[in-house]
Amino acid sequence: MRAPSGHAKRRLTARIERLRPDRRGDGPAPQRRNPKEAAAKEPEATRRNPYESRGDIEVWRKAARFRPDRGSAMTWVLTLAHHRAVDRVRAARAGVEREHRAALLDRMPAYDEVTEQVEARLEQQRVRRCLGALTQLQREAVTLAYYRGLTYREVAQLLTLPLGTVKTRLRDGLIRLRDCLGVSV
Repeated sequence: MRAPSGHAKRRLTARIERLRPDRRGDGPAPQRRNPKEAAAKEPEATRRNPYESRGDIEVWRKAARFRPDRGSAMTWVLTLAHHRAVDRVRAARAGVEREHRAALLDRMPAYDEVTEQVEARLEQQRVRRCLGALTQLQREAVTLAYYRGLTYREVAQLLTLPLGTVKTRLRDGLIRLRDCLGVSV
């Protein structure tokens, strides 16, 4: 890219100076034009790239901030373009990061399935081990009542035992299970 000539720099500075409202108030303020009307008046072949016109609008809006004593007009316009480019890169990066975080949230389960399965298996093994520590009569009563879902009366009828005996076996078996599993009341 070649550096702009001195003539181009002077033209740009003059254009920006024309855009600046006079600070003393005795000069004409720039007239704003409606972009839709301007586009309608311009022939199709002479219309600018929409990105260029946004940059022109930014130069137009910020013309009052241009200070020739701080640098050339070309430097000022290039600084505006640089700031606009940095803003676009940051916006694009933020959008990508936002989409990435959303994708991670969609992919991650609300709980850890593997941990849940391991804990359930360990709990099952502990219960089986503790059931094995019961007497045969207690284990039979507990299994019928809690694994098959029978009532005390149904367990008593199935085992042909008195209801009180079944209740005692269940109570004693549950107390031993509680102690074996380490459950506190």
